[in-house]
Amino acid sequence: MVSEDVMDLAGTKVTVVGLARSGVAAAKLLQQAGARVTVADRKERGELTSVLERLDESKINVTVGSGYESALEVADLVVISPGVPYRMEALERVRRRGVKVISELELAARFMSVPILAVTGTNGKSTTVTLIGKMLQESGKRAFVGGNLGTALSEAAQQALDASKQGRPAPYDYLVVEVSSFQLETVEQFHPWIASILNVTVDHQDRYDSIEEYVAAKSRIFENQGPSDYAFFNLDDPRVAPLRRTVKARTLGFTRTGMLPSDVSGGTYLDGDRIVTTAAGRAQEICRRADIRIIGHHNVENAMAAATYALLSGCSLEAIRRVLQTFPGLEHALEIVRERKGVRFVNDSKGTNVDATLKALESIEQPIWLIAGGRDKGGDFSRLAAAITRRVKRLILIGEAAPLIAAAVPGFSAISRAGTLRDAVQIGADGAASGEVVLLSPACASFDMFADYQDRGRQFKALVNELS
Repeated sequence: MVSEDVMDLAGTKVTVVGLARSGVAAAKLLQQAGARVTVADRKERGELTSVLERLDESKINVTVGSGYESALEVADLVVISPGVPYRMEALERVRRRGVKVISELELAARFMSVPILAVTGTNGKSTTVTLIGKMLQESGKRAFVGGNLGTALSEAAQQALDASKQGRPAPYDYLVVEVSSFQLETVEQFHPWIASILNVTVDHQDRYDSIEEYVAAKSRIFENQGPSDYAFFNLDDPRVAPLRRTVKARTLGFTRTGMLPSDVSGGTYLDGDRIVTTAAGRAQEICRRADIRIIGHHNVENAMAAATYALLSGCSLEAIRRVLQTFPGLEHALEIVRERKGVRFVNDSKGTNVDATLKALESIEQPIWLIAGGRDKGGDFSRLAAAITRRVKRLILIGEAAPLIAAAVPGFSAISRAGTLRDAVQIGADGAASGEVVLLSPACASFDMFADYQDRGRQFKALVNELS
């Protein structure tokens, strides 16, 4: 069944701005719902050939290139992809006409009636939602896993709408959704049953005027929750923990550093080397810390969060333990690529900000040859200085931000510049000794040299595997 909140879109003129994965999925969903759909993108048609092949241009209007904003002038509703700045002047003009501008996430959620398990945060979202999905599946539950990660929520909504039209039950029991701050900027009714902010660190300062504005966007994940919902917080994060006092849902927390405070109704914590939870109403041991296969202190937090979601959703402790003991981690997130001549090559291309790279450096005990750099997102690279001095044997810099990172570690002289990722891999392969690690963890976006972080990571893996 579809949600009772779904808009009646038959005959409505809807413009979808941004033809990335979520924009295409939104356009298809709107067409299926009977809307008169126009897609718009600032890129020229030649740059969008592969995308446009996925749309039926006999049924969907396409306005691309320099005049793409004209598609907004006749719209009754505008749906934006995450990469489209919600405050751009063309969208402000739309709002002044009284036309709603919503995110693809908001659109898709209105077609769904099953519980939404939503996760946001600066780092760890993808690992956490993947773990939740695997725990639900291990317990025999049908789970959609996607959103900002992988499959757009609009694809799940298409399946739900199709099932409803045919009188079939919804195809999923739960929707496990990774949510970005960009997607939350324009929500209206998005209503997760369980919602969490895993952490907040400085990121996307090329989009937000301040860290406070970034936190405010993240906190909208709780906006439509009520007393029958759960709001879940990282109690060790000084920007996240205070938010628990402002929500209407039941508050839960997780912490690596102490017991749960009295003003939360339950949660998960570290007791020595045991991960213990009271989320289901009584204290239960989930597992030992050493039982978690993926490495890193931050992944203990991700495991805590995922286990809490899974328990609240009716998963068994046995299923949760099996997943934590066997899950090897995500592609591009501290992914071990290869060991060559005693040197381990690790792909952490998903480390697109300073804090992610700090977590990667803290997770590896051996001497590190760090490949970093790319497009700066307004990060404070000086925060890397102490960890680089302590953990990194040689820093190999690539991309536009290379001089910024070098300037941020003035006391560190073991720096190499590489014109390409291939050159960077070769420097590491030639110089690293047995027992050391060559780590790609860029602390930057990828768009100066690559299509996205996945492209960067896959190219890194291919180069490493080409080494003789």
